[in-house]
Amino acid sequence: MNINIIKDYHIHIYFDETSVELAKKIGIEASELFSLELGRFHEKNVGPHPRWSVQLLVPNDKFADALAWMTLNREGLTIFTHPNTGDGLADHRDRAIWMGECLELDLSIF
Repeated sequence: MNINIIKDYHIHIYFDETSVELAKKIGIEASELFSLELGRFHEKNVGPHPRWSVQLLVPNDKFADALAWMTLNREGLTIFTHPNTGDGLADHRDRAIWMGECLELDLSIF
């Protein structure tokens, strides 16, 4: 499969009521360091995500650096990363990169 089908990536930072401030710190720092689009901090489960989360939209040319930074700076938070190819089910189920716990997503939305 040709990697040119990857439009961009999402890095999702998972958190809960005890780690929301840490997630905000990490998300904001990553967005500023790499000029990434930072989504809303969802203090409820949204979409397929089994925990509260925030999404960073990562262009292909920034992915390696952003992912490397996240591996060193996640401070114990679970990180879920996937490409965006247009096939949401495969992107979330088969092409995922996990840091920390591997959680079960609700794939029924696909």
